[in-house]
Amino acid sequence: MTHPWFAGASFPRVLAHRGLVNPDAAAHGVVENSFAAIAEAHGVGAEYVESDCHLTSDGEVVLFHDADLLRVTGDPRRIAEVSLRELEHLMGDRGGLITLAQALDGFPTLRFNLDIKAEDAAVPAGRVIAPHADRVLVTSFSDARRRAALAEAERAGADMRPATSAGTGTMARILAASTSRSSRLVRRALAGVDALQIPERQGRLRILTPRLLEHAHSHGVEVHVWTVNEPEDMRRLFAMGVDGIVTDRADIGRAVAEKSPRAE
Repeated sequence: MTHPWFAGASFPRVLAHRGLVNPDAAAHGVVENSFAAIAEAHGVGAEYVESDCHLTSDGEVVLFHDADLLRVTGDPRRIAEVSLRELEHLMGDRGGLITLAQALDGFPTLRFNLDIKAEDAAVPAGRVIAPHADRVLVTSFSDARRRAALAEAERAGADMRPATSAGTGTMARILAASTSRSSRLVRRALAGVDALQIPERQGRLRILTPRLLEHAHSHGVEVHVWTVNEPEDMRRLFAMGVDGIVTDRADIGRAVAEKSPRAE
């Protein structure tokens, strides 16, 4: 059965990468993964927001990509060393900090694609996600972190398992199985996975191929490509059969998706 994260939404899917920070907002100091960035994505009609989870020193799960604050705030400390109150102050003039709980409670119509970036964030994130499992997809480069968050959501009373995409180890097995053309190996590798979220290429290696798309789709698994910002690339990928894109420009992505021959 299709997980509710995928049901009843526009297609092809457009995932707002860390929210939406348009050039004007950026000029006013708004940064990615801020309250303002999530609100702007919601404001342009985005149905999906891709974001990241870290844990503060006092145990709050916050939406933040980097392990440290240097790139976004100029502060060299790691998020794990900073309290929620300190982080709220640092993000005050950058669009405002948003915790995972605030995002899920404050934007009840949004569906979230959550990358568990830190090992210590997995269990607390799973606990926060539990009441919202129908509109959350959990992902991570680390399959261990991804599975820990999924398991905690279920332990915390989720009505269903959150949707999930393959981590690096699982993705390697899927690619190997796809190359082998063994239906049995492909089916086994894709078990328990709802989506493959991948770059089109990794260096010289092409990750996205027609064969991978065919194998994923034949087992009911979607393929989403990151990070796609040029309209011509969006159109090309949708025409190829990609089910969704992760983009810094959800406003542009939605306009392209709506004109796609595959639009639903």
